[in-house]
Amino acid sequence: MNYINYSCATINNLNINKEIISDIQAVATRYPFLVSSSYAGLIQAPGDAVWRQCIPDVRELEDDGQLADPLAEVSLSPVPGLIHRYPDRVVLLVSNRCPVYCRFCMRKRHVGCGGTEPPSRERLDQALAYIRATPAIRDVTLSGGDPLMLDDATLHDILTRLRAISHVTVIRIGTRIPVTLPERVTPELCAMLRRFHPLYVNTHFNHPAEITSASTAACTLLADAGIPLGNQTVLLRGVNDDVAIMRDLMSGLLGIRVRPYYLHQMDLVRGTAHFRTPLASGLEIIRALRGHISGLAVPHYVIDLPGGKGKVPILPDTLERDGDQVFVTTYRGERVAYRDI
Repeated sequence: MNYINYSCATINNLNINKEIISDIQAVATRYPFLVSSSYAGLIQAPGDAVWRQCIPDVRELEDDGQLADPLAEVSLSPVPGLIHRYPDRVVLLVSNRCPVYCRFCMRKRHVGCGGTEPPSRERLDQALAYIRATPAIRDVTLSGGDPLMLDDATLHDILTRLRAISHVTVIRIGTRIPVTLPERVTPELCAMLRRFHPLYVNTHFNHPAEITSASTAACTLLADAGIPLGNQTVLLRGVNDDVAIMRDLMSGLLGIRVRPYYLHQMDLVRGTAHFRTPLASGLEIIRALRGHISGLAVPHYVIDLPGGKGKVPILPDTLERDGDQVFVTTYRGERVAYRDI
């Protein structure tokens, strides 16, 4: 298993004020810093939407009140590198690297912290053996890190081995590569991926500034290969918690053949509290989108509940509230209290 090579930007060549470099370096000792040259090139000014997503912030170190693993992924891993939350679906972690270490990452606890090598062949063998021995599993999502950090040969091998498991009917890839390293999406990659249909790709655009000629070209190559594209946006304070920004983003995504899928409430991940918004912000955005843009462009607003209880869609005027406690019902019919911090 091998990673691709790509160009990275450094703190020193991002024209960052020297007075805050030491703060950035202090954060990076706990939560690694990495940004591709492609994504760094989208920064227009310190503090803009792209900057906030990729440049370390000292507030990351001030947040110890949340959990490193709020979604209980560790306890839901029957074997290393595999998360089995829903009966018929699993997440297969095939990479621990991304072109950009997003400051709001749900796996902030280990992405970028696992060394420079991909997960071992032995770990992949163990995960695939579990899938093979569990006929209820019909849907496998490749995640990480970013699966498209792996080279074409490695991805081909993983996809071939998954397709050899008769009860696996759907394969999904969760990737931010079209946004953060669009040059990785090549005709050769897409020609390889199209051999494994039904295959779906979920991208991760968070702001209209990320819809560029390069990211559009990457999505065009994937769509032309017959790969349905969805998008999962995270609601981030100071980045996209604004109705006008969301309208531009969701409409813009449809224009490049990417269907808005989820708008995620920020997970309760340690080191990310400064990105959190109240549920009212997300509900207002959904309320303002409905009827004002195409229904195709309106995502599902969801909470991924702590404790590994799964995603729950939230609609305007449907919440039970008692102070800062909101009560929602899971797909299993379980009524769960969720603290709206």
